[in-house]
Amino acid sequence: MLLREGESVEDLFEGKFKIIQNAALYRFTSDSVLLSRFAAGKKRDVVADFCAGSGVVGMHFYALNPHVASVTLFEMQEELSEMSARSIELNGLKNFTAVCCRVQDIGREYDGKFSLVLCNPPYERGGFENSDYKKAICRKEITVTLAEVVRAAAQKLRFGGRLALCNRADRLAEVLYTMKEYGVEPKRVQFVRGTKDSPPYLLLAEGTKGARPGTAILPDAVNDRKNF
Repeated sequence: MLLREGESVEDLFEGKFKIIQNAALYRFTSDSVLLSRFAAGKKRDVVADFCAGSGVVGMHFYALNPHVASVTLFEMQEELSEMSARSIELNGLKNFTAVCCRVQDIGREYDGKFSLVLCNPPYERGGFENSDYKKAICRKEITVTLAEVVRAAAQKLRFGGRLALCNRADRLAEVLYTMKEYGVEPKRVQFVRGTKDSPPYLLLAEGTKGARPGTAILPDAVNDRKNF
C-alpha cells in the first residue's frame, strides 16, 4: 500500500496495530487514548466512533476489547476518513468500516444500531483565524457542537446503549445537562489531571440511553504523558 505525501505508518499501542498519520492533518492526542481506556466494552458491542479523525479511538478501543462485534468510524473530512480506511486495510480489520460524513448527517439506516458510541469531539471554543482550518475543525466547535453530537448519538443508540465522550473539565455541567436533555443518563464520570496537584483539565463521561438516574464519580486519573 502506497503512502501519500506527508504520511507515515506508526506503531499504535505496543505495536498491536499500525496507524497512518499525516503531518499536514490533525494528529491524535492523549485524549483519544484516555477515552478508549475509559469506555467500558461489552461482548459483541456494535460500536460507532463519531468525529473519528484517523480512527485512533476506534482502533485503540478494539485493541483493548477484541470481543466487540464491529466498529464504524464516522469522519467528515475526506482525507482523514480515507486515511483511516487505509489503516483498516493495513491491519486487516474485517469488522471495521469508515464512513465519510458529518455527525449531523449520519443516515437513518443507523438509527438504533449501536450499543456504544465513542466520541472525542472538537470541544474548544473561539475563532480559528490563526489556525489551519483542517486542524482547527478537529479542535474547535466550528462544524459540530456538543448538543449535535449527543443528539446524534441518542438517535443512533439502541435502548440501553452507551455514549462515552471527553470534553473540557470546566464544561462538566453542560455535558451532563446535554446528555440528560437527550435521554442519555450520565452513569460514570472521571476527571483527568496533568499532575496529582494540578486542577482537572479533562472530563470523561459515559451515559446510558434510557437508564435511571445515578452517577458514579470515579477517582481522578493523572495523565503524566509517560504512557502515550
